[in-house]
Amino acid sequence: MPKGYWIAHIDVEDAEGYKGYVSTAKPAFERFGAIFLARGGPFHELEGKARGRNVVIEFPSVQHALDCYNSPEYQAAKAIRRQYAEGEMLIVEGA
Repeated sequence: MPKGYWIAHIDVEDAEGYKGYVSTAKPAFERFGAIFLARGGPFHELEGKARGRNVVIEFPSVQHALDCYNSPEYQAAKAIRRQYAEGEMLIVEGA
């Protein structure tokens, strides 16, 4: 079964408030087997408009990735994230 990956490009507008998102989302990530492959850090902008924070999270499957996103735990975290950051997020299937 192919793995699933969340890819997020985020601009955090309030770093202190964003900490609430991180702590609220943690139980969902743990429950669905998330492994953070990239979480912020330096990057090289090559094409298009870059965001300040780039995240890649591996899940055991696309279904795990979708279930995590749709879980009550993550939906609570998402509500917090939207107060303090904006960006794009998608799920892709691994090769």
